[in-house]
Amino acid sequence: MSDNQNKQRSPSDAELEREIRQERQFSLAEAIGRMAGPGAMKGVSPVTCLEQAVAEIQDYLDRHLADSARVLSGVLLRQVRGSELLLKSFEQPLVGLAGYVQYVLGCEHALRELVREADVEWGRLFDERPYFERDTSPPAAADPYTRESVRAALIQLMGELTAGKS
Repeated sequence: MSDNQNKQRSPSDAELEREIRQERQFSLAEAIGRMAGPGAMKGVSPVTCLEQAVAEIQDYLDRHLADSARVLSGVLLRQVRGSELLLKSFEQPLVGLAGYVQYVLGCEHALRELVREADVEWGRLFDERPYFERDTSPPAAADPYTRESVRAALIQLMGELTAGKS
């Protein structure tokens, strides 16, 4: 407070403030708030732009990706989050998501890696041995994430992204 404001306060107000401060625990958050000063965060989100973009993508995947076990969406989000595509377009996160989905659909190795990571995550989550698809045999009937099922889910997601649904 400025000296002017201190002079305008009555002695009883000053005494009341001292009493309140004596009973209050001092916290790290209060120290940071005092250092920053009043109104330091006014109008600015404490969440970074990248985190906001990731949250928007996660929300979109939760609403639009066909994934009953909710594992594929988490793995896809993790991969998109670490991709250069999102870093280049975090102002338009769904454009970054569409670019990444298009990349996975166009690259067999990326699709295999996405399916493999989804299988591993599914196994960890449900405490089961994951099913890994092999080129030499058809996928197991109980396998929740095959290349074809993931490809179909991504194609459907891509259709919704290009249609502009939100």
